[in-house]
Amino acid sequence: MPTLFRVGSPLTVVLALLSALLAVTAGFGSRMGWWHYRVGFQLLSAAAYLGLATAVSSMVVILLSLRFRTPLHAFMATGALALSLIVVIIPWHMQQTARTVPAIHDITTDTSNPPSFVAILPLRKDAPNSVEYAGPALATQQLKAYPDIQPLVLHLPRTLALNKALKAAEALGWDIVAVDAAEGRIEATDTTFWFGFKDDIAVRLTAFDDTTRIDVRSVSRVGKSDVGANARRIRAFLEKIRSYAE
Repeated sequence: MPTLFRVGSPLTVVLALLSALLAVTAGFGSRMGWWHYRVGFQLLSAAAYLGLATAVSSMVVILLSLRFRTPLHAFMATGALALSLIVVIIPWHMQQTARTVPAIHDITTDTSNPPSFVAILPLRKDAPNSVEYAGPALATQQLKAYPDIQPLVLHLPRTLALNKALKAAEALGWDIVAVDAAEGRIEATDTTFWFGFKDDIAVRLTAFDDTTRIDVRSVSRVGKSDVGANARRIRAFLEKIRSYAE
């Protein structure tokens, strides 16, 4: 049995590291342009299956290690189990989230008159997804899935509200593409950390007496579903503005 452990426990560690490396490379390879993001998803899926197999193997080694009282091998297999479960849980969570949200990628606080893009249009010329709003069908799906995505009204003049909105966008790490103070418009791009997906944002500020209404629209360049990313981005942005306005 010790001979088995000399092979089994180190092997689980190696497999766990390989699955983690494959998962990390799947995303960053897509971000670097080494392959299409769909290939990255396939690699991520392969990493998850490898991680699952490693987790099962690690549990077997742990049980045998406890039985034959070889704590070092139990420790190695436990580390492999923890790492492999992380590799499995991340794509599993993404898949579960995708099943709970509609397959849409254009989210806005104003579904009847969404903010428009101007300066960003040249940056999206090769993007598979259009910025043309899909109309009532899309609005119905959004309102059902994200009823909390609503305009923000600040008791501030538009100039001050624009400054706070710009500050919030910069704090969230968005790349500011254009700021039009006269029209009350901000356009920006947000790039996801792992796969490097680029989503574009339009912020529209409308003045009403001593208040300003802020509308936001976030649209993915690729992918049918955003797995809720655009809604989360809008929530974070509006919450950040609220914190600055307090």
